[in-house]
Parts: sequence; structure tokens; C-alpha cells
Amino acid sequence: MQANKEELPTWLVTGGAGFIGSNFVLAQRAAGAARIINLDKLTYAGNLLNLESLRNDPDHVFVHGDIGDPALVADLLKRHRPQAVVNFAAESHVDRSIHGPQVFIQTNVVGAFHLLEECQRYWESLNPEAREKFRFLHISTDEVYGSLGPNDPPFSESAPYAPNSPYAASKAASDHLVRAYHHTYGLPTLITNCSNNYGPLQFPEKLIPLMILNALQGKPLPLYGDGKHIRDWLYVTDHCEALTMVLNRGRVGQTYNIGGGFELSNLDMVSAICAVLDKLRPPSPPFVHASLITFVKDRPGHDRRYGLDTAKIAGEIGWRPRETVKSGLEATVRWYLDHPEWVESVQTGAYQRWLQLHYGPAG
Repeated sequence: MQANKEELPTWLVTGGAGFIGSNFVLAQRAAGAARIINLDKLTYAGNLLNLESLRNDPDHVFVHGDIGDPALVADLLKRHRPQAVVNFAAESHVDRSIHGPQVFIQTNVVGAFHLLEECQRYWESLNPEAREKFRFLHISTDEVYGSLGPNDPPFSESAPYAPNSPYAASKAASDHLVRAYHHTYGLPTLITNCSNNYGPLQFPEKLIPLMILNALQGKPLPLYGDGKHIRDWLYVTDHCEALTMVLNRGRVGQTYNIGGGFELSNLDMVSAICAVLDKLRPPSPPFVHASLITFVKDRPGHDRRYGLDTAKIAGEIGWRPRETVKSGLEATVRWYLDHPEWVESVQTGAYQRWLQLHYGPAG
């Protein structure tokens, strides 16, 4: 139910122009759930086109900046007085972390630290009633748990951390910082660890959009190793619904796993994408899109399998995913087919040039 205008809470959402963050922001504004202050550094995967429908929305305020800028974060907290901070801001691509880990440490660890510091100071300045209502929600990943064997049960929230990539290690570090700020200082935090997201607005370097766009252009569909690395797939709108429920109903200081409940190998997922494209966009002259699948050298330290036990969030909060892989994947393919202008903007770099012209470097 949409809140009355005068009762509308304010949330500071960091990384709200990225894939999951923008889907979350769009969902909240569509539901009239909160006024959003959207802080995003707008690196390669942040895209203001994701938020184009909110251009004239007075309850969505976009701020171009960095969570690692304490003065900026402190000013936003002081001016807008949010009831919640939702932290999506992160570098999130394993391949990039292997080739350049420093930026992952800077954003995911140092940036998270600065954000926590300012939120802690802000929270301590609130009156008792506002302090009781405030929440800091930190969005993390299943990769902090490491890799599962083929017959291992899915990871529960009590699984030990065993990150295997610089990306996973940086997210594990930020999770530990969030936990420490709750247990040491009392900051009312919540942590969620999600499985592999897919859906509209995902930057094309990730597996599913990369395969869709390569297939449409008749390019090879590169799969690491034997293609049998298994992931749990979560449709992004299901994830956003879960986050909203955790924010509103989650127990302070707790961690909740959010998974789609569908474990598929990368090969099976790409084959499924090809089958959807065969149906929705049959090539001319005809061929089977799966014939484009190509196996390439595996990446270093590639985790073999991820899987999440979601009994806790189902039992405590009542969340379960709505989409199946079949329904979510078809919706995803249709979105990319229906939005060629968005795809072109992120592939050609035109959007980045436009960004620099209109906004300049992040301050």
C-alpha cells in the first residue's frame, strides 16, 4: 500500500544506478514506498538511463558521488535524515577483480568502512525513537562462502566464510565490518547474501546478457572450462522484493540468504538462453544458436558450485521467489530484445561520453 505523502520515509540507497540497485529503486518508487536519495559513483556499470523513468520524480534525488567520500555522505545524512541506508555500492565482477583487485578493496572495503562510520555517527545523533527505527541494510553475495562440492548441501547463514577471489574476499571483509559495527557500536544492521542475479538492466559483461547479445550478433558464446560450473539463479525483481521484506521485517543483526532455488550449470543456462532466442528471434538464414557455444580456458580459482539454503528468510519473513528460471529467463531475453537503445548506449561508450559532458568526474 502506498504511503501518504507526509508519511513517506526517506531511504539513502547507494549504488542505485547499477543493475540490482536501479531495479530496487524503480520498484520502491513504483510502489510509493519511500523517498529515495540515490548516491552512485557512476562507474562503468552505473547507468542513469536505468533511472530515466524517474527523471521528473520529485521523490527520487540522484547524487553523483562516492560512498568513500565521508564529507559527502555526512552531508546527505544530515540534510535528508533517512530512516534507512541500503548499500548496493560495490565493484562486483570476478573477472575484473582478478585483473585489478585494488579498486575492489577501495570500494568494497574502504568505501564500506567510511559509509559505516558516517552512518554510525548519524545514528547516534538521532532521538531514541528514530534510532529504534533506523536500519542499515548491506547487500552481499553467496561468493563469500566459497565453493560447494557436487553433493554438499547448500550454504546456510552459519556457513564459514571461505572466499576464493579478490571480489569475494572484498565482500567478505565488508560483511565482517557491518557485523562488527552492530556488535561493537549497536548500529542496527542487516546483511543479505544473494545468489547470481539476472534480469533487465544488467551490464553486458555478465554471463546472461553477454550470451544474449553475442548470440544476436552471431558471435561465439564463450564458456569457461567445461561449462559445468553450477550457480543458483535469482531473478532480480524477486531479489528486490526480498530486500524490501528484510528491511521491513528482518531481525537486527541478522544475515539472510536470498536465492532463486534453481541450480543450473553455466552450460545448461546458456543452452536455455539459446532455446529462448531460437523461439523469439530465429536467425536468417536459420541455424541453432547453441551452435555458437565455445569453450575457453578456465579462469583462475573458478568456484565450481554455489547454492543457498533460504529456509531462514522463508520461515522468518515469508519470502519465496515468484519466478522460475523459465519465466525469468524469457522475460530477460524479451527485455534485451525490446531495448536495443539501452544496449547500444552501454556497448559503444556513448553513455559514458554523455555522462562526462553533463556531470564531469564524480566529486
